[in-house]
Amino acid sequence: MRLAGTPVELDAYPATSLTHRSFAAMDLGRLDVVFLPPSLRPLSDEAPRERHTFVEDDNRGAIAPDPIATIDGREYFLSVKGIGSAVDPYSTRPLDRPTAFGLTDDPDLRERLARPPPDPDPRMITGELWLRGSPYGGQGLEHATTALRISERADLTSIHGFRIAPVVKVCFLPPALEARVRQIFWYRQYPGRIVQELRLVPSNVRIYFHARTTVGTSVQYVFDRFGIDRSAAAVAFETNLVRSSVALLTLFARTLVHDPVRDRYAGLDFHDVWLDKDAVIAPDGEVHFVDLEGIEEVALDAADVREKIEDQVYRSLYEFVFAYEQIEQERVRRFGGPADRRGHFERILTEALRDDPFVRLRRDGPHLAMEVRNRCANENLYLAFRMLDR
Repeated sequence: MRLAGTPVELDAYPATSLTHRSFAAMDLGRLDVVFLPPSLRPLSDEAPRERHTFVEDDNRGAIAPDPIATIDGREYFLSVKGIGSAVDPYSTRPLDRPTAFGLTDDPDLRERLARPPPDPDPRMITGELWLRGSPYGGQGLEHATTALRISERADLTSIHGFRIAPVVKVCFLPPALEARVRQIFWYRQYPGRIVQELRLVPSNVRIYFHARTTVGTSVQYVFDRFGIDRSAAAVAFETNLVRSSVALLTLFARTLVHDPVRDRYAGLDFHDVWLDKDAVIAPDGEVHFVDLEGIEEVALDAADVREKIEDQVYRSLYEFVFAYEQIEQERVRRFGGPADRRGHFERILTEALRDDPFVRLRRDGPHLAMEVRNRCANENLYLAFRMLDR
């Protein structure tokens, strides 16, 4: 499959990098680069090595349109986070070199920014401190290393059934270029290293936000793009969506470990990242979480574990059901189907969780509950979450 989207031309410059330990033995020297917009070329002391065509993704990302790896039979595409933003953060005007010119008093930098651009490109990385840990348009080392650390906990793309888009490399901007970029800021200057994340993603289709093509806005296109041409294919897509989404909803329980010394329980939780904008859907329906910088381990007393598990389910439940509902409506519109909405969802949920070691379905009269177990196999911390009423 070749990805469609708005083309983005990026220059490749040599860079030092940190590499995911599971990929360290592979020949990935060609990825020791940073991919930068042509607007930054005058700020560099060296010419770019080559130019690549990507497609736009999110505010500060791009994806190569052709796959570069196959893992467990699924194609993955190179995603770069931190290529610069095209929009001024404090207005609706483009973020281009004239804008950047007005944000610095450094005479050398202003002279560089005033040079004729190699081609028009309203996109810049800046030194403005953004989201507590990143420069606006770029990526910060602290966030990137968090994403790398979470990636290294996975069996390449899975953490106990929770699918991720792994960070393969964290690449550093060349120091001289980084120093100049840091001088372009509005109010607060980002103090840390500026980097890019190189990730493997299965598509560029998100649930609702941060993409031109989403399940919420273009579900007809998603069916066409992924070749969902019959009802059985749509049901299989729904089943994979539900299976992988439930794994996301129960990540804390799936990663729960007990510290007997402190008598506390630790597991992975989400901070400032969400299913509707920070995950993509593979062509088979499996949800992969992409923006891993917002996943961190939290430690709790036993008395607080069940509440955390329930809160995590509720946190993304709406986005999950929203995505499922868009796909199911499109399936019925195209291929027809029974009008029993809840009955169909129960059948999909039953099939999706058939082999899940951490979630079991349990009927309680007219209610269908998910019994959320945990990696510690501590039955006192199991949670029954009512998922469906009949």
